[in-house]
Amino acid sequence: PLARFGTEDQKMRWLVPLLALFGFFLLWEGFVRLELYPAFILPGPGAVTERFAQVVADGTLWPHIATTVTQMLLGLAIGAPLGVTMGVLLAKNRTLETIVSPIILAVQSTPVVAYAPLLIIWFGSGITSKIIIAALTVFFPMLMNTMVGIRNVPQSRRDLMRLFNATPWQTFWKLEFPASLPVLFAALRVSVTLAIIGSIIGEFISASSGLGYLIKLARDRYDTPLVLVAVVVLAVLARLAYWAVTVIERKVIRWQRTE
Repeated sequence: PLARFGTEDQKMRWLVPLLALFGFFLLWEGFVRLELYPAFILPGPGAVTERFAQVVADGTLWPHIATTVTQMLLGLAIGAPLGVTMGVLLAKNRTLETIVSPIILAVQSTPVVAYAPLLIIWFGSGITSKIIIAALTVFFPMLMNTMVGIRNVPQSRRDLMRLFNATPWQTFWKLEFPASLPVLFAALRVSVTLAIIGSIIGEFISASSGLGYLIKLARDRYDTPLVLVAVVVLAVLARLAYWAVTVIERKVIRWQRTE
């Protein structure tokens, strides 16, 4: 009976979102049929689906997806390790935190869209500037959550490591880092979506490829169905990236579910 209940619960977790999505499309189609707005402003699901099929068939969509995904992954690969490394250093060294924190807070409190034009001026309109923007959007949440994870390790566990004469490196590698993994993965789930946002911001400002560039191009041409196609693709990419991190988290920290 318990196994059966678990199976039904899993089915409901899949069924409810699908029903909600189906209901959303019904409402969308019904609103379009009211003809409150012209079709070029608010196209129906059918028009968006048709436009999606066109850009997939003629190969227009794939290069833009590849550009955005590449920038997102590279930004994540750069920003996440740097954020974790800096977070560990600041968590372990109060003096360094006092010196560096004002600079970090000043940059973090400024929206990335404000200084993204400067990065494009400094690093050009190519892929490099987009990677840097994506890396910066990832860097700060990883840094802050790393500091929280390291400092929230219970003092009793630190005392136990000290009792066994553990070195600082052993304490970090066998206690602090594993204990921080749940917090780090939570930050990483957010960071993968932020990396996409950073990449899109750079493409909005100056680019010749990418989903952000495609949205801007479609907007200038009043091709609203194509704008919606790009937005939906971005939402799917973000969801897939979030799901991938969740799967990796389950594999890496199985011990958390057994404690």
